[in-house]
Amino acid sequence: MSEKVKIITTEDGSHSLYHEDLKETYHSFHGAYRESLHVFMLYGLDTWLAENPQKYPIRIFEVGFGTGLNAWLTLVWAEQNQIPVLYHSIEPFPLSEEIYSQLNYIDQNDGIWHYHKYFEALHKFTWNEGGPVSEYFNFKKDQTTLQDAQLYPSDVVFFDAFAPSKQPELWEFSQLEKVSKSMKQGGLFTTYSASGQLKRDLKALGLEVVNPPGPPGKKEMTQAWKK
Repeated sequence: MSEKVKIITTEDGSHSLYHEDLKETYHSFHGAYRESLHVFMLYGLDTWLAENPQKYPIRIFEVGFGTGLNAWLTLVWAEQNQIPVLYHSIEPFPLSEEIYSQLNYIDQNDGIWHYHKYFEALHKFTWNEGGPVSEYFNFKKDQTTLQDAQLYPSDVVFFDAFAPSKQPELWEFSQLEKVSKSMKQGGLFTTYSASGQLKRDLKALGLEVVNPPGPPGKKEMTQAWKK
């Protein structure tokens, strides 16, 4: 699967990948870097921290390690804020070094040049084993599907699977229920998707659904709190 992708440039200048079989991009064509910052940093980490200013470490679960952009931006966030993060990501089809080594995310912000080395470190980190990558970022990535993954209690969920129309099996009620059950009280689920079925399912699971403004190119996105 990983070799059926090609690198594309999105509107903010950052790269994404186009999956030829799924006919789908890994990020918004309007800007991969901006989308990750908006959906997962601003309306994920920052929003959760505003509600839980004293709860450390923050435990994050990501569905879809993909290009590693969300994990790397979270590492930068953790180091800059000096807040410990325990990050668990799953990905059944890792990218080859030939692909990820060409991605230009570390060129998007010269102000964080001293974190550039960690992007490669995350990709080269041993699969299915956990450990520290930097002082404030502890990492584990499992090469598995959501259906087979062992989940740990999480404060924040980055649900970054391909769109429901492309990977419907990841958005099924049973999978959302599995993720919801793993969330801690006060936990936050965040995703770029604003699907009506997704919102109904999350509400049916007892989560409090919110629809903040979406990243460039999208009217809204979805957050859901476990309260």
